[in-house]
Amino acid sequence: MRVFVAGGTGAMGRWLVPQLVARGHQVVATTTNAAKLEEVAQLGAEAVVMDGLDAMSVGEAVAEARPEAIVHQMTALSVTHAGKPDFRHPERFGALTNRLRTEGTDHLLAAGEATGVSHVVAQSVATWPANRERGLVTEEEPLALDELPAKMRILAEPLHHVEDVVVKAGGAALRYGGFYGPGGGVEGQIELVRKRRLPIIGGGTGYFSWVHLDDAARATVLAVEQRANGVFNIVDDEPAPVSEWLPHLAACVGAKRPLRIPKWLVRPLAGEMGVAMMTEGRGYSNAKAKRELGWELRFPTWREGFKEEPA
Repeated sequence: MRVFVAGGTGAMGRWLVPQLVARGHQVVATTTNAAKLEEVAQLGAEAVVMDGLDAMSVGEAVAEARPEAIVHQMTALSVTHAGKPDFRHPERFGALTNRLRTEGTDHLLAAGEATGVSHVVAQSVATWPANRERGLVTEEEPLALDELPAKMRILAEPLHHVEDVVVKAGGAALRYGGFYGPGGGVEGQIELVRKRRLPIIGGGTGYFSWVHLDDAARATVLAVEQRANGVFNIVDDEPAPVSEWLPHLAACVGAKRPLRIPKWLVRPLAGEMGVAMMTEGRGYSNAKAKRELGWELRFPTWREGFKEEPA
C-alpha cells in the first residue's frame, strides 16, 4: 500500500521507513528540513518537506501523496529542536512536540479525511509514574493525568489527545517504551553513564519499559498492515526498576557502577518530573500487542538488548 510517514527522519522514522519499503510498501516520508531530503530518499522513500503545524502544508503533502495509511511520528525532542532535556522545565523543551501531538495530529486527521485516508497510526508514550499496586499498565487504562506531577501533565495531556482522537477515528495509538538501539534515547544517556552523571535516585524504584527501535518499528508495520484500531503498548517483556537496568547498562558500556543520590539532593537539578520518573515509574504490559498484532521481538528484554546493541 502507499504509506505516508509524517516524521521520516526522527528516531522511529529512520527505522520504520526501510522496514515498510522492505515489505513492499510505497512510502512517502516527510522532513521539515530540505537539507534532509536526500537522507529520506536513501531510506527508500519519496521525500517531501512538510510543516506539521501548518494545516495547508499538511493538507497539500497528504493530497499529493495519495496514501492509503498515515503514520504520525512527528516530534521535536532532539537537541537540535529542543536543546538538552530539561526535566525542570518540560514546558520549554517539550513545547514544540506538544503542538505536534495536538495541532499536528488534528491536521493529519483532517487531511486524511479530506483525501479519503481511513487509517492512521500515531505515536504515544509508555513512561509515566503511577500507582504500582495496580500492577502493569494495560491498554484499558487511560493515562492517569490526575496522578502525575503538574510538570509531567504538560507532556501527558497532548498524548491523551493523540490517543483519544486517533482511536475514535478508527486508528491505532502506539505507546512506545523507552527507545534504545542506534538513534535511540539511550545514546545520550550512555555518555552520562560513562561520566557517572546519571545516578540512581533514591532507591531507584521507578520502573521503565524499554523497546529496541527495530522491534518498535516492526510493531508499527504490523499496525499499519492490519489496520489496527485501539491503543497498544509497544514495550519489551520485562519492565524493570532503575536499580536494575541502570547498573546493567553501565556494565554493558564499560562504565563504573552508577552513584546513588538521595531524592532531596537531586530534586533541585532534576525537578519533580525527573525524580518521579526515576522513583515512581510503573511498568507496562505488551500482552495485547503480541496477541492481537502477532508481534515478535528481536530483543525480548533490555538485558540482552543493552548487551548487544544499546546504541
